[in-house]
Amino acid sequence: MATIHDVARAAGVAPSTVSYVISGKRAVSPATRRRVQQQIRLLGYRPRGSGLVVRSNLLALLAPQRPGVETPTLMRFTAAATAAASSFGMNLLLLTKDSDPGELRAAVVGSLADGLIALDVTATDRRVPMLTALDRPTVLVGVPDHPNAITCLDLDFAAAAALCVSHLAELGHRNVGLVGLAPAVQRRGVSQATRFRQGMLDSATRHGIRVCIRPCDDDLDAIRSCLDGLLADGATALVVQNENALTPLMTELAARGLVVPQDISLIAVGPHGGDPCTLTTVEVPAAQLGQLAVQMVVSQLEGSPAPEIRLLPPRLAVRASTSIPSTSD
Repeated sequence: MATIHDVARAAGVAPSTVSYVISGKRAVSPATRRRVQQQIRLLGYRPRGSGLVVRSNLLALLAPQRPGVETPTLMRFTAAATAAASSFGMNLLLLTKDSDPGELRAAVVGSLADGLIALDVTATDRRVPMLTALDRPTVLVGVPDHPNAITCLDLDFAAAAALCVSHLAELGHRNVGLVGLAPAVQRRGVSQATRFRQGMLDSATRHGIRVCIRPCDDDLDAIRSCLDGLLADGATALVVQNENALTPLMTELAARGLVVPQDISLIAVGPHGGDPCTLTTVEVPAAQLGQLAVQMVVSQLEGSPAPEIRLLPPRLAVRASTSIPSTSD
């Protein structure tokens, strides 16, 4: 167990200076304060008789820039998380490098962050053991196979997929196509992609209908190829879980003379909510997730709530882009 003398020696200051940094009873220069805070974090020092570690009022957002990440979604989440952190008197530090766990640990420790929020969570996320070992308040936005007692937050993507399939089945569609997230996202096993896919398959089995699932990049050639495959499989309705592909996909449908929903029904799944006047949607509440993630980390900082997996219930907004199929399978 580290002592105040260990911290003072590592920071190159007197033990009394460490005490002043912790108590705030005397002014300490910003540079010295940062140096002492960093050593407190590195050494895991806890003041005697207290369960508290000096706070930096900084939260780290681990948002690695990986292939297929939807930038508009990230920006909505980040803007809301930044505002929420500010409301608690905290700052948000964005860490975007896709580092290995060792490098990431060094970056997090060096940042003096009080708590962590991690995005782009995968089924076998290699960051989980490192985040567990750091023993800091953490929220994963996504649900890995083994969270290791780390709190998780997300939309219930399996339930969202079931809403889409149920709605289309009730309209009479027997063949439904999924325009999925980018192939790179699927290969990584990102939580929302795997749970949405499984939710579609499970719901399709319950309703006795067929689903065809295709990942899709956002370039025009990939969108055309994806659409060719889904139409060749007989899809009379599309579920689009790909924000980047939605607008060019709809343009391509129009270019082929296909009218929504007379020729093909369409449900958009994403944070945009689609065109509120026309598209049937399941909204992914990126802003709400950003706010809640910060609130949940702060709650951990202020106490010791039990780890939880919190999935927000999805809502289907039925508008003008879905109708009965024009042809039968």
